[in-house]
Formats: sequence, structure tokens, C-alpha cells
Amino acid sequence: MWSGAVNVLISGGFSSAYEQLLPEFERTSGIKVTTGSAASQGTGPQTIAAQLARGVSADVVILSREGLSELIAANRIVAGTDVDLARVPLGVAVRAGTPKPDVSTVEAIKQLLLKARTVAVPGSTSGIWLRTDLFPRLGIVEKINVKAAPRGTHATEMVAEGGADLAVMPVSEILHAAGVDFAGSLPPEIQLIQMFSAAVVAGSN
Repeated sequence: MWSGAVNVLISGGFSSAYEQLLPEFERTSGIKVTTGSAASQGTGPQTIAAQLARGVSADVVILSREGLSELIAANRIVAGTDVDLARVPLGVAVRAGTPKPDVSTVEAIKQLLLKARTVAVPGSTSGIWLRTDLFPRLGIVEKINVKAAPRGTHATEMVAEGGADLAVMPVSEILHAAGVDFAGSLPPEIQLIQMFSAAVVAGSN
């Protein structure tokens, strides 16, 4: 389909695995890949949908299934090309070197969030779910100071630099982030397992 070059737009949740696989793919396929960074969902100019809408060149997108469903509904994706890649749970990030809090139960998570001065969440799929579903369900949405970062990388940076006490976000974005430690995954009762998927963009070469 592509003659030597592919443009990819990818969200943060699958980036670590992608970066590990990319050199081998380029070596064995002979295809040169150019990678752009974007959020799966949300507002602002850096979402995948917003970038495609303003004409950013992309042949393939990799993002949350929720974001991909929106692109499919908007006829931005070649029908039948979508494929699921990985399931990723949500976890808690704390500043590197600080004590890891108890995240093993729903009550422990609730108390951790209530005691935190600031909680960072991504502005994309997981952060939207946390702010509109989980935090209201726990009855704490009015009691905690939540800062939505444009991307997961910005959320971990806020924690690393002391701008937030913790971040709740996809585990895949925590494990390789600088300056933070992984405290653990959310308990199953309040867990969101995100599916990250890929698809071919309509009109790609």
C-alpha cells in the first residue's frame, strides 16, 4: 500500500511498545516511518481528530478504541482496517523516591485522592472517564483538586516536578516515564481497561 514511507499519529498509551518495535519494523520492511504525537480524545488542537481535521498528514493512527470509534463515525478511517493491539489498565504514579501509597482497595484509592493536594490526569480518554465516571461514583468530584494535562506525559511531568502529588493514568505511560514510580493498578472494581487500536486513515497513500 505504501511506497517506502508511512506517517503515523500515535497517542501516549501505546507509545512505549511502539518505540521498541519500530526499529525492527523499519529494518525488515524497508519502510521509513515518521511519527507524530497526539491525544486519543479531548479538546484542543493536539488530539488526533483535530490534527486530521486541519490536514496533518497521517497514513495510520494508533489510539484508544474510544477515540478510534469517533474517527470511524466521522468517516476518517478506511472501513475494515481497524485492529486492536493491546489492553492497558489504569494505575497510580507518584514522584520517584517517595513512599508508595496503598492502592489495593477502593477505600484506599478514595482516601489517597482526598488527601492529595493535586491529582493529575490525562486530558484524553482515561482522564475523561475519571472525571465524568469514577470520581463522581466515589463521591469525591467536588472534594479533590484535579488538573487535566493535555497528554499523559504532561501528567507524569507534573508529578515528577512536584506540581501534583500523584497521577492516575494508563500503566503503560507510567512505567517508562522519568521522575515517577508506579504505585500499582487501580482495584478491579474501579478499573478501566483501555483498548489501544490501529487503523488506516481515509485518503492515505
